[in-house]
Amino acid sequence: MDELLKLWQSMGIANLEWGQALMMGVGGLLIWLAIARKFEPLLLVPIGFGALLSNIPLAGIGGPDGLIGLIYSAGIETGVFPLLIFMGVGALTDFSALIARPSTLLLGAAAQFGIFATLIGALALNAIPGFDFTLREAASIAIIGGADGPTAIFLASRLAPDLLGAIAVAAYSYMALVPIIQPPIMRALTTREERAVVMAQLRPVSRLEKLLFPLAVLALCALLLPAAAPLIGMLTLGNLLREAGVVERLSRAAQNEVINVVTLLLGLAVGSKLSADKFLTLETLGILVLGALAFAIGTAAGVLMGKLMHRLTGGQVNPLIGAAGVSAVPMAARVVNKVGQEVDHHNFLLMHAMGPNVAGVIGSAVAAGVLLALVP
Repeated sequence: MDELLKLWQSMGIANLEWGQALMMGVGGLLIWLAIARKFEPLLLVPIGFGALLSNIPLAGIGGPDGLIGLIYSAGIETGVFPLLIFMGVGALTDFSALIARPSTLLLGAAAQFGIFATLIGALALNAIPGFDFTLREAASIAIIGGADGPTAIFLASRLAPDLLGAIAVAAYSYMALVPIIQPPIMRALTTREERAVVMAQLRPVSRLEKLLFPLAVLALCALLLPAAAPLIGMLTLGNLLREAGVVERLSRAAQNEVINVVTLLLGLAVGSKLSADKFLTLETLGILVLGALAFAIGTAAGVLMGKLMHRLTGGQVNPLIGAAGVSAVPMAARVVNKVGQEVDHHNFLLMHAMGPNVAGVIGSAVAAGVLLALVP
């Protein structure tokens, strides 16, 4: 009888709590969204599976000595994974759209308004019993509004390590749900006529311009905001590898092997923070709400700036491209293209939206640098 009792106590079903079952259901939902609905499968499949693994009773896979726990400590707590991801993003991204139309920097800058609005919101949340966010924690939560997971992880690892797991989960969840969150905001803030605007073809960009651009961005960062240099430096390194034309092996590695391996490990590590004991808390739920608010405000601010540019240019700018000012690259640009084609399926906005999308990546890194420099 004792042996049977010990056997029963060693089984998962005997130790499964309702919270673990709930979070395993959440992990399954993320995997379903990735496979059935094709919502950013590169992110949601490893995050969802990490949630399943970390909620298995007694396994300890997501604990400090478990495999995923060790990955989390080595890659996320140190900030290494976000920097490697930024290098891969730089190597994968063509900056030509931003170089051809520098005015789209304003759209990327406007979309960062959500970050600073949510910083105030996080501090205001302290008026509710159960919340007690410091300025450093509020700044880390606010960066979710940039829809840039690597930047959110990098900043939180510096300012609020205790909230890193919840912030990482929120940032990557909203990045993956861009196709759901953004379109209603875009439609609500624009008219059918504005969404139907066909933009003029971008001018050709020379190879010299492409080579000088990452170096110029890095130089400005070094001179004006060195706190953002780790993120901007890795982004510009990746882009320089892409445009140099003499390091194809390194460029391909950054675009494929490096970013793919890091994305897989980062997804599992983020998913491990979906364990019931870490996720089902009032503080985490508050972070999720604030993150959604930040993302919505950032999207709306970008679209409103797009409407302003639409009027100032006499209708030459489609306001939808302002929504791509959040730095979920290239997801936000694809969503802009899709919403635009709902009105006119011959209207291709993807390349035009890539300008503010790239500007958003740079803008979120700059915002992180500002917060690092100013928050004591």
